[in-house]
Amino acid sequence: MSEHRNVRRRAAALVAGAIIPLSLIVAQPATAIAAGPMEDAFASAATTYEVPRDLLVSLAYAETHLDGHGGEPSSSGGYGVMHLVASGSLEQAAKLTGKSAAALKKDDAANIQGGAAVLRAHADKLGLTAAARKEPGKWYQAVAKYGGASSPDVARLYADTVYELLDEGIQAPAPGGETVTVKPRAVEPDRGPYAKAKDLGNPSTLAASTDYPSAAWAPAHSSNYAVSNRPTSDAIDRIVIHVAQGTYAGTISWFQTGPRPNPTSAHYVVRSSDGAVTQTVREKDRAFHAGSYNRRSVGIEHEGYVDNASWFTDTMYRSSAALTRNIASRYGIPLDRTHIVGHNQVPGATHTDPGGHWNWTKYMQFVTGGGGTPTNPHTPETVCGDGYKVIDSAPLGTAGTVSLLYNSANGNNCVATIKKTSIGTASAVSAYLEVEGKPRATDAGNFAYYAGPVRAAAADKCVRWGGKAGTAVYDSPLEHCS
Repeated sequence: MSEHRNVRRRAAALVAGAIIPLSLIVAQPATAIAAGPMEDAFASAATTYEVPRDLLVSLAYAETHLDGHGGEPSSSGGYGVMHLVASGSLEQAAKLTGKSAAALKKDDAANIQGGAAVLRAHADKLGLTAAARKEPGKWYQAVAKYGGASSPDVARLYADTVYELLDEGIQAPAPGGETVTVKPRAVEPDRGPYAKAKDLGNPSTLAASTDYPSAAWAPAHSSNYAVSNRPTSDAIDRIVIHVAQGTYAGTISWFQTGPRPNPTSAHYVVRSSDGAVTQTVREKDRAFHAGSYNRRSVGIEHEGYVDNASWFTDTMYRSSAALTRNIASRYGIPLDRTHIVGHNQVPGATHTDPGGHWNWTKYMQFVTGGGGTPTNPHTPETVCGDGYKVIDSAPLGTAGTVSLLYNSANGNNCVATIKKTSIGTASAVSAYLEVEGKPRATDAGNFAYYAGPVRAAAADKCVRWGGKAGTAVYDSPLEHCS
């Protein structure tokens, strides 16, 4: 019992507005759940496959925060609310439910049915009886199998996360404006053989294996990094901030999987809910995370997705900032945005992380301990990427500036709108680019720092461009024709 209480305490610091501890209850009547498409989908799947509804929701929230990401895959190839993985659980779900892979990828209800079917299949293989299936704690090993982890240690980390959520309760927004709720309930998980696995969520006994004393140690596969002798072989003068496009346990597992065509790793991974840190590559070695910066940098991955701000908790920011300060102090790295950079700022990078929802102002304040008036850490050049230069710009009142950029190497234009007010707070902003004779491309939404980049091939073509911040709008004429 004491071990489980420690796990529950580690989950206490959760994102405001996404996880809200509710009154402790033993059971919840079906009438307590407000109807909505996603609630109905969870209820239907739970009934069809005899999976505890609250456990199914907790697993989905741990995987994706109930965001299907429009059918786009995670970094490890997982689709939909239930994170059905291509060449694995996605095909298994299709076989079990009779639904097409396309439907399982994009339709929330189908995806939830598929996840429930796969989870039930794991339970059947483990021999769970009808009576046992009614007890959420008995599903622990099935949940651990569902995560497809690379090792028992990571499988335990994955399953513990799901049960922490079940303990603490969930109140999470879902598409269409409904709220999906799991009321807190005390569940003692039956870990079975996973009880002997290392508890990566409690690194205090594992610190001797890491460069950072607060980190757990879960080494990446040897094919996913290069053994080196840094800083003797290569000076370390950069720290690169990433967003994983996946979960904490899933990212660690991905780094432990190999060999594969595109080897990938980072030195550290940070968890959203409580700021837990796991090291996967020693700092002396080169992780494969940032292209041309691999030799000179330490990479920090953060659990979550660039298009969903709910993953970026103050607890995560503070934990990551403490890690960054520790790394910087050991290598003499200045605590500024020239040396602490996003993946999108690495020369030649094609990635956009950490993205517009990452609060650089808050993060750097935690790193430096400073304050003052927030300034936007992004520029049109860093948003559009290497090789782009500003050729025109227009003020959007006092709320921002929209800029047109050109890359002479590839003939592409790019438009980005950079906010000047409400820095770090999501507010309406947009950017668009229209090449003569082609449809307009627009990026619009509630963003913390900028809209864009909107890129298009426009060599020897005229363009219209513009954007909006606050109530100010700019629309260009057809111009810049050569």
